[in-house]
Amino acid sequence: MEELLTALADPARWRLVGLLAERPRPVGVLAQLAGARQPQTTKHLQALERAGLVTSQRTGQRRIYALRPEPLRDLAAALTRLADTAGQAGGSRETFDLYGVSLEAARAEAEGPGWADGRTFTFRRSPAGSPELVWRHLTETSLLAEWWTPDDLRVSRLVFDARPGGRIVHEYRDADDIDGSDQVAGYAEGIVDDVRPGEHLSYRLSPLLPGGEPAFTSHVEFALRPAGTGTDLEVTFRITGSTVGSADFIAGIELGFGQSLDKLAATVAAYDTDSRSTK
Repeated sequence: MEELLTALADPARWRLVGLLAERPRPVGVLAQLAGARQPQTTKHLQALERAGLVTSQRTGQRRIYALRPEPLRDLAAALTRLADTAGQAGGSRETFDLYGVSLEAARAEAEGPGWADGRTFTFRRSPAGSPELVWRHLTETSLLAEWWTPDDLRVSRLVFDARPGGRIVHEYRDADDIDGSDQVAGYAEGIVDDVRPGEHLSYRLSPLLPGGEPAFTSHVEFALRPAGTGTDLEVTFRITGSTVGSADFIAGIELGFGQSLDKLAATVAAYDTDSRSTK
């Protein structure tokens, strides 16, 4: 495939492919139609032949070249698969575009300090697990790390001391940055405010700007209520201390934190299922 793409990348060879798609042609005619010298045209045709794109045969004093359609069909199928993957509904590209719209709006709004203060986001989920199980996923670092980032990110460092006054450190990276050589995607520090196991959790968390100063402070509250065999979970996310530099973070709250909570629900359900199957 790489040799095929390399062969097609040259504009002169691409022109010859177009001419051969119409019908097989001799070298001399191809050179005339392409506006090139015959030796150059011959070299291009030889490159296309090595890549499997054309075949040739000698007829009398002439060598006739013909296009092979199969490699082009294979390439077209591969490109279609790539396009379908990138454009799938609900995929990462759609998320990227949605964030871009929100980012543009937030940057236009962030004209001075305090521009987003008081803004509140409310999220509701119904994980298929008991309040006790959901609570563990909210407070135990090994379980919290499984869901506490949006899609395409991973927790790379986590401290969560689940007691009033307890320290929080949350660092995350790109999900594919396994060796940590890329830049950190985000880093936040905070403090736990209220802990009522199985019922209520609240904390303050501030993502830090590149210079180390807080971008804003989020006041996050989780309220848990039993609901049949599951849990009704309501989360409020309130902003204070917003800076102009916080726009990039705040633009992603609704989408990104929503994805994290979706991961929480899925993680709790999978954990509950696995726990039952081992009993």
